[in-house]
Amino acid sequence: MSVKNTVFLVLLLFIPVSLAAHFLEWGELVVFITAGLAILPLAAWMGAATEEIAVVVGPVLGGLLNATFGNATEMIIALIALKAGLVDVVKASIAGSIIGNLLLVMGLAMLLGGIRYKEQTFQPVVARVNAASMNLAVIAMLLPTAMNYTSEGISQEVIENFSVAVAVILILVYGLTLLFSMKTHSYLYDVGVAETEDEETPNHKPNVLLWTGVLLVCTLFVAIESELLVDSLEVATSKLGLTALFTGVILVPIIGNAAEHATAVSVAMKDKMDLSLSVAVGSSMQIALFVAPVLVLAGKAFGQPMDLDFKPFELVAVAVSVLIANTISSDGKSNWLEGTLLLAAYAVLGFAFYFHPVMS
Repeated sequence: MSVKNTVFLVLLLFIPVSLAAHFLEWGELVVFITAGLAILPLAAWMGAATEEIAVVVGPVLGGLLNATFGNATEMIIALIALKAGLVDVVKASIAGSIIGNLLLVMGLAMLLGGIRYKEQTFQPVVARVNAASMNLAVIAMLLPTAMNYTSEGISQEVIENFSVAVAVILILVYGLTLLFSMKTHSYLYDVGVAETEDEETPNHKPNVLLWTGVLLVCTLFVAIESELLVDSLEVATSKLGLTALFTGVILVPIIGNAAEHATAVSVAMKDKMDLSLSVAVGSSMQIALFVAPVLVLAGKAFGQPMDLDFKPFELVAVAVSVLIANTISSDGKSNWLEGTLLLAAYAVLGFAFYFHPVMS
């Protein structure tokens, strides 16, 4: 058993601990920390179950399954927070997930992979397509914010309706990116993936019923733990001296994305940068083009004022993250220094969010 799997197995113990902390009233801070730790292995097992089922159902259905459940943990946490009325935290977590995947995950992958291998390569065509998709996401976040700040007396309802229209377009674009990557141009995304599957699972035939059960059970427990996390979030973070902005942008995405972070870094250290970037950048694209629009539509259904009108500070952070990530990945090559630059950018943004006093 690998070190990563051993750590995740040990972290499963925090599921009963977090439930005990909640029912025995050990305090909001204890509940928040233990629930966050409990979500980490559950997210990892959800990812593993999705991959195992994908092996059996084939590349098209498997790709769709991965696309649907790739950010299921973040989606569940965000939906519960949205239903609880924590709209600012939800928006911050969307921005934080994009920033974290582009800077933290890609940075770690390029740094650790670059230390082991002098220079790593990946498909520049895919990098350009990803860059264009992320630019679209920035435009989609920029326009509602610009509309709000440049129009006097504009109502919240107008911003929400505009955001719903944009959300529908983004979901359609996301569907087209799936068609591009899984059907019409799938050969661009197969580099490195097939080799990794052959090396790790030569004659592997997963038990679909078993892994489907694992996926359903993990999803259920993620929902339970997410509710504990959200219920204790405000009190716990204030006790830690953290703002809602820092919590949403830094802490919540790290909890939801931890399993994907580990996967992206581990495959980069095996010189599979195509696969590593498909995890890191693909996750950012899914957040921007699918998760965020779905949350806008869910906000409409819940009666919560969820829209794509982000705070200017969050918007600037996302825009500069997309800019530096696109610049570094555009040539189809990476090294340890480029990884360090991405991590440095993430650190600077992290301190900025830490010292930023309010959401406005």
